[in-house]
Amino acid sequence: MRRASSVLVVTVGLTLASLATPTSARADNPETKAAHDARMKWWRDARFGMFIHWGLYAVPAGEYRGKRYSGIGEWIMAYADIPRNEYAQLAKHFNPTKYDPEKWVRLAKQAGMKYIVITSKHHDGFCLFDTKTTDYNVVRATPYGKDLLKPLSEACKKAGLKFCVYYSILDWHHPSQYIDPDARRNAQDATHGHGKDRIHTEQKAEYIRYMKTQLKELITQYDPAVLWFDGEWQDWWTEDDGKDLYRYVRSLKPDIIVNNRVGKGRKGMEGLNKGAGYAGDFGTPEQQIPATGLPGVDWESCMTMNDTWGYKSFDHHWKSTKTLVRNLIDIASKGGNYLLNVGPMPTGELPEAIVERLEGIGRWMKVNGEAIHGTQASPFPAPAWGRYTRKKNRIYAEVFDWPPDGNLHIPATETTHARAYLLADRHHNLKVEAAPAGGLAIHLPRHAPDPIASVVVLEFAPR
Repeated sequence: MRRASSVLVVTVGLTLASLATPTSARADNPETKAAHDARMKWWRDARFGMFIHWGLYAVPAGEYRGKRYSGIGEWIMAYADIPRNEYAQLAKHFNPTKYDPEKWVRLAKQAGMKYIVITSKHHDGFCLFDTKTTDYNVVRATPYGKDLLKPLSEACKKAGLKFCVYYSILDWHHPSQYIDPDARRNAQDATHGHGKDRIHTEQKAEYIRYMKTQLKELITQYDPAVLWFDGEWQDWWTEDDGKDLYRYVRSLKPDIIVNNRVGKGRKGMEGLNKGAGYAGDFGTPEQQIPATGLPGVDWESCMTMNDTWGYKSFDHHWKSTKTLVRNLIDIASKGGNYLLNVGPMPTGELPEAIVERLEGIGRWMKVNGEAIHGTQASPFPAPAWGRYTRKKNRIYAEVFDWPPDGNLHIPATETTHARAYLLADRHHNLKVEAAPAGGLAIHLPRHAPDPIASVVVLEFAPR
């Protein structure tokens, strides 16, 4: 016979009143803690956003002159050693007539994403917006001839999502910069030429003025909520440069949020700062999730759905919807945000594999989004069967592996005044009792309501 129910024992070892997360002040950020917390509030509550890598590199889609390159799509100018003027000719073939920004925003919103970050200018220097600083932009260099950012920013505003922009400090198209010949010859090695990007020293001040002019255009014309910098690793960019740029963009929009790649603080792909005093408001782990939570530290894991950021026609190594949802849960349980990337095709369409996964995530979030949005890091170590998140007087237990015997014993100190229910069936209370080994025993239905992750809510009486 099959048992009618199983039991989940959940630890409640900390009082909810003790779960506040501190935020430390930064040397480049003289605002008070209260002001900083107010500026960061929407971002911390969001927990989930969409990253969009789109540009001329979508045209070759990882292949150039009959050769397929194994590296990430947006780096093909470096991988294939394409001369600047030759690469610029790709603009003549960039004509995204099927671009539908409202559809992109609708997919993001249905997936439970609260903000969108799009590449306004990647390392290749091509601009997706109408800038007066260069003709190397989508309006004047392509047959499409229209600004790509403005309709997306408007669609985000209409849907209630935050519009944000990525901006590369590095620029392979600008005459001030070049790549060291040794880095060109070794462009497909693990370093990708990082640290080999050079600048003509006498042109650095001119290039910084160029960047600031573009950033002013972006802020005044598109009103982004976040400026997501990248390309800061080259030797010629300094922490003082980063702090100056941080101050500049916040002088234009005081409540804007800026990542730590504006300066030299991040510790490689780990993305977190090497210490105190660096510019930026949040850390940026890339393609990885920190092993544990980081109290007092704001961070966002940016990750791809396959192996590339920019579109590659032959990269079919897609992560499953299950993996993506569990990544989101894992990140939220540690107090971070998940910035999940999509790489549009040159036509303006999203690959069908991306659409399918966004829709799958959306189905899970429609039922369980409460356990992600507005939550804080788990007060407990990660259990073997899943993860925890928390919010006010609730603990959410995201159960990956439905317990066959109902016995998950974790020490607990608070076991009274609690009710439990499933987010998939919130109107039906589950039986709660003290477990012999300590903790709360919650009697679960025989079957998990969701094969990816089922959410059990532990709700305590307000104190």
